[in-house]
Amino acid sequence: GRDCELSCASFGRIMRPDDANIAGNVHGGTILKMIEEAGAIISTRHCNSQAGEPCVAALARVERTDFLSPMCIGEVANVSAEITYTSRHSVEVQVNVMSENILTGAKKVTNKATLWYVPLSLKNVNKVLEVPPIQYARKEQEDEGKKRYEEQKLDRLETKQRNGDVILPVINPEPHTVGYSQSSLIHLVGPSDCTLLGFVHGGVTMKLMDEVAGIVAARHCKTNIVTASVDAINFHEKIKKGCVITVSGRMTFTSNKSMEIEVFVDADPFVDEPRERYRAVSAFFTYVSLSKEGKPLPVPQLLTETEDEKRRFEEGKGRYLQTKAKRQAQMQQAAQ
Repeated sequence: GRDCELSCASFGRIMRPDDANIAGNVHGGTILKMIEEAGAIISTRHCNSQAGEPCVAALARVERTDFLSPMCIGEVANVSAEITYTSRHSVEVQVNVMSENILTGAKKVTNKATLWYVPLSLKNVNKVLEVPPIQYARKEQEDEGKKRYEEQKLDRLETKQRNGDVILPVINPEPHTVGYSQSSLIHLVGPSDCTLLGFVHGGVTMKLMDEVAGIVAARHCKTNIVTASVDAINFHEKIKKGCVITVSGRMTFTSNKSMEIEVFVDADPFVDEPRERYRAVSAFFTYVSLSKEGKPLPVPQLLTETEDEKRRFEEGKGRYLQTKAKRQAQMQQAAQ
């Protein structure tokens, strides 16, 4: 009863033409935004469930999420979220997205995502509050959650150390090179992008990141493209209302059927702030190319020119092979 009201949340909404690309496939960014909204509601609700300072839950990280099947205009996206672990200062939320064809009643799981939130005080935005603990059905659940918590903490530190990269424009690039498809988008953060604390919603940022990654993928293959997965997204620093953000994307790796795109978000602080530009968010998006019938198409091979591009290609290949091996292991487990 009462416990589930606090630690579970679900809502649905019909997918409209402005949620999708020209082929009618819903943007991955639209789904990421819905996932984040569900996570933010449930975490904020939970963190305010005991008497104490009022707070808003801010997104710190999204674990790897796979888009298991494309969603289309006219389908209903049903999003359900549940709190699965709490540490002293963070909340783990697991979200499932299901697509429902309301004409036939057919339902399909399209996404499973894990998000981490941190409660920030409404009075003092730099103050991280304590999280009320949740009750676990079994001791193992708590142990498994703790293990996931330690792993993500370590990974966030590692990502932060690689954050100095910038994307520079290339003059007259050749087709299928990194310079040919790289893209960026500049956005002024307005009130409608922000939480009660005046910082950008994580979902707004992820939607813009997916948009840029989609432009990079479409420029590279000139076909219909959809988001296949997003590697961990790390939110390194908050972005304030009034900041100008630059969302940049570049192709790092291609396999026969997929493309990996690195996306980062840099924030230029508000006019009267003495701060320099800083890296706020970074992630890798994987896209696939689809035919008019929705079948996977071969992807043109990425042409790497500089040493850095070759190194990034090899790193991307490593991530691709690792994911492939994990997926095969999971399929074997399921078959047993």
